[in-house]
Amino acid sequence: MKSFLRRFARNYGALFGVLIFLVVVFLAATASVFYEESPWNMVAAPLVAPFTDAALPFGTDMLGRDLTAGMLYGARVSLLVGVVSTVVALVLGILVGAVAGYSGGRIDDALMRFTEFFQTIPQLAMAVVIVAIFSPSVVTIVGAIAVVSWPPVARLVRAEFMSLKQREFVQAAVVIGQKPLRIILTQILPNALSPIIVTASFMVATAILTESSLSFLGLGDRNMMSWGFMIGASRTMLREAWWMSVWPGVAILLTVLAINLIGEGLNDALNPQLRKRGE
Repeated sequence: MKSFLRRFARNYGALFGVLIFLVVVFLAATASVFYEESPWNMVAAPLVAPFTDAALPFGTDMLGRDLTAGMLYGARVSLLVGVVSTVVALVLGILVGAVAGYSGGRIDDALMRFTEFFQTIPQLAMAVVIVAIFSPSVVTIVGAIAVVSWPPVARLVRAEFMSLKQREFVQAAVVIGQKPLRIILTQILPNALSPIIVTASFMVATAILTESSLSFLGLGDRNMMSWGFMIGASRTMLREAWWMSVWPGVAILLTVLAINLIGEGLNDALNPQLRKRGE
């Protein structure tokens, strides 16, 4: 663990990403402390320019809603959807990939054909269809993003399992009579975690972008403020009130950039080749 942290700390981009991400998490967690009222409330005159009122640092939108409050509450939605959908996708992908990679044969072929079916459809298009069918809500958005995100995880886990199950320590576990489930959970999966962790970090960033896209298209949860909704609602006001779309756009950019930088840092720290080179 110490060597991992040391290698990760050498990547200044990753540390910068961690700093930004922690700030976003802090602001999301304390949104209700700074702004007790709902971000949907009209609190001032419409279209107050940013930095002209100390109580409204980011200004207001066309209805007089505080954009700063919307930004903080929007961070909650983005992080919630990004993390939860990634966890669900990881569970599905690891389950399918582990069974396919360890079993092989017809089971592997059937599961991979099932996985390829989902990969033939563009992710955003499938997510739009799923959310539209089941009506927009946080639950359906998380489910839709998870459904379109698990196939790459399944293929990655399958490849790792097919490689690791040929190793001596796995063969030894088979010889002494350990059951397949125990071998998968105690022998193979722990050794396949490094690429899964790196992939998961990038999946969170992709999930945030997908949620923002759905909200921009009007398929977000209408009871929760989100960055994508804020951009979508302000697209007709770009000339009159540029700040309405710029601030949530910058928030999405910084959050996704931070998560990608963290993912790159994890990849550098966990990559065996880079590990040998660094030590």
